[in-house]
Amino acid sequence: MGLEDSLVDKFREANLKDESTLAPRALDPTDPTFVLDPEFRRKVKHDEFLDCLDDQIPVIDLTPLGTNDEEALGNVIAKVRSAVEEWGFFQVVNHGVPLELIDRLEKEAVAFFSLPLEEKKKVCRTFDLPTGYNNAELTKNHRDWKEVFDLIVRGSIVLPDESNTTHVHVFNQWPQNRPALREAAEAYAKSAEQLAFRILGLLSRSLGLPAEYFHKYFEYHASRLRLNYYPVCAVPDLALGVSRHKDASALTILVQDEVGGLQVRRKGGEWIAVKPRREAFVINVGAVFQVWSNDRWKSIEHQVVVNENRARLSFPLFFNPCPSVDVEPAPEILSESNPARYYPINWGLFMRKRYDGNFKQYGEDIQIEHFAVNRVSPYQHL
Repeated sequence: MGLEDSLVDKFREANLKDESTLAPRALDPTDPTFVLDPEFRRKVKHDEFLDCLDDQIPVIDLTPLGTNDEEALGNVIAKVRSAVEEWGFFQVVNHGVPLELIDRLEKEAVAFFSLPLEEKKKVCRTFDLPTGYNNAELTKNHRDWKEVFDLIVRGSIVLPDESNTTHVHVFNQWPQNRPALREAAEAYAKSAEQLAFRILGLLSRSLGLPAEYFHKYFEYHASRLRLNYYPVCAVPDLALGVSRHKDASALTILVQDEVGGLQVRRKGGEWIAVKPRREAFVINVGAVFQVWSNDRWKSIEHQVVVNENRARLSFPLFFNPCPSVDVEPAPEILSESNPARYYPINWGLFMRKRYDGNFKQYGEDIQIEHFAVNRVSPYQHL
């Protein structure tokens, strides 16, 4: 991989520091595949937050959503539009998701990730069943320093198989000895799903479209909730919790603990650490809205760094349309001077290929850019 031998040796000599909360070897600190090439390593530590408000993603109060104050609601829509166009990210407060649901899920997530590895692997993710536990997550073909537990927000979805000749029923799997985890996750997912629809309406109006314009694409949505656990990493300068990437979802709703680790890449290329706010959710638009907006909005690159002192939890909800939906630029925003920049993308096939990428190396992960009208790609015929 072109890695310096001395750095690989340093990583191999490292030991986990949080063995009281994590069964040994869930992530192997002697495995050099966690070590990234220098260009991909962190430039900013997990807690290096900038004090200048101009260098922080905007915080938007959603209180007006529950009122008849059209002026206040208009201000919220304007703030969302500005945040998405400038950052691709924003935070929301007074969002309507009870904090006790988050506390409960954090408690149960810690209990699950503290189980022995053999217990967690009883609900391990497979090629045909992309839900459950995984400790070998890849992002852009780089190994992530984290453990995850994935679940479908509505319990199950139907995806095409690898050859697109039939369909595969994807359902949630749960640890039999942790019934409280399922109860906590399902309760939180239901509340976060309601918030996702409210955010969807704001984004629709921010594009100058009716609030429920995109709702029809989410009648049987394929949204996914992920529980992320980032253990202490003895050599955090060499590994990442999640390598730099862009979300494929329509939008992502993230709740994170107070440790910090999420970083957003600015237009100038610098990385900005997102300061955690206990009462806030982090929202970002993904590839689906990039296509729907015909590149007016962009899915922005971000990453997660780890640290040598504290483990971290985060819960992203990836709000995805129905698998049967063909994602393409909204006709209402197209014109002779603004023609469609993407071919239609069947969402189910797109997600099938992305799930498969965790088990097969395709060379380059499938991205929406493969469907750009000015690019020749074999994926355009999916």
